[in-house]
Amino acid sequence: QVQLVESGGGLVQAGGSLRLSCVISGSMFRNNRMNWYRQAPGKQRELVAGLTSGGATNYADTVKDRFTISRDNAKNTVYLQMSSLKHEDTAVYYCNANLNVLQYGRWVGAEYWGQGTQVTVSS
Repeated sequence: QVQLVESGGGLVQAGGSLRLSCVISGSMFRNNRMNWYRQAPGKQRELVAGLTSGGATNYADTVKDRFTISRDNAKNTVYLQMSSLKHEDTAVYYCNANLNVLQYGRWVGAEYWGQGTQVTVSS
């Protein structure tokens, strides 16, 4: 099995910055795509940023030019650098992984979620 553990959330003033981390551990895997989602109270979960194994990125229009997704393969860690934070960025942020996992000698595609980390931006 694969586990995703997020950290780095907290309370920050509008205009401030935070960096979220997502550490991937467990079974042998190959990274296909990593994503950060968020869910605000009363709203649907939405994709914030994505990063393919080839290095291509995509961002929600609401965070473009403010957020940056990146990874450190040596540490099996994905980051979300958030800058110029706004009150409307307040949400629980979730790490999401689309991986190929080695199971019983075969590579099997699977999706995993972290437990989420709260980001609160005070206005």
